[in-house]
Amino acid sequence: MADSSNCFYCREDLGGKRFVRSEGRPVCVRCHTKFCANSCAECHRPISVEMKELSHKGRYWHEECFRCVKCYKPLAKEPFSTKDDRIMCGKCCSREDAPRCHCCYKPILAGTESVEYKGNTWHDECFTCFNCKRPIGSQSFLSKGSDTYCSPCYDKKFAKHCVGCKQPITSGGVNYQDQPWHSHCFVCSSCSKPLAGTSFTNHQDQVFCVDCYKSSVAKKCSSCQNPITGFGKGVNVVNYEGSSWHEYCFNCKRCSLGLANKPFVAKGRDILCTDCANK
Repeated sequence: MADSSNCFYCREDLGGKRFVRSEGRPVCVRCHTKFCANSCAECHRPISVEMKELSHKGRYWHEECFRCVKCYKPLAKEPFSTKDDRIMCGKCCSREDAPRCHCCYKPILAGTESVEYKGNTWHDECFTCFNCKRPIGSQSFLSKGSDTYCSPCYDKKFAKHCVGCKQPITSGGVNYQDQPWHSHCFVCSSCSKPLAGTSFTNHQDQVFCVDCYKSSVAKKCSSCQNPITGFGKGVNVVNYEGSSWHEYCFNCKRCSLGLANKPFVAKGRDILCTDCANK
């Protein structure tokens, strides 16, 4: 603007010179910068009429000072956001609002693969097994205290190991004499039939199903010739001079009197009660 007025402040003749009006009064450019210009919110220097001024919510910037407070990207011609009166580009604002990774504490940006567990969030690549340090991703995992393990490492470190195959028992299993077994590993020593949930017996540190014990291991009763198994009837056994009887089979040869826990007389291969022996 040019006029023949005088500057309100320095009274300089403004005829033919550039000046501005402040509150209706003519002011030369130098005095406007000194007394009237807005101060830049970034550098705090005045914004003269010769400079491009940007404003937002009652604050003013030089064009070159209007930039992201985080990455310093110029924002005069770019979309921007404000957070706590700070000017930020869209990317930095997203980072500011994003949740922080529980491992590296860096922001997890929208659209980034992440894992949420027990109220915490991780980058997908930061959610790793405590033992092998590999990312768990979509695999199954287990925790022990505050540590997280992939299934193979958890089984290797904490699971019971089968006495038979030495591999970890991940579910179910059988305990026998305080030793853990997989159900499919706990089998008859003779026929390999699974024994979980069935009757079985132990002989010389080997386990046998009822049928194999009867046919291969059990002693035969000297009277009825059936196996003495210890299952059901015939739990008690009578042994005499290398022979064995079911308790209910150990009877007098002549009168059939039961002789378990009673005096008896052996005549040849026959067992007699004392009365029959004296006849």
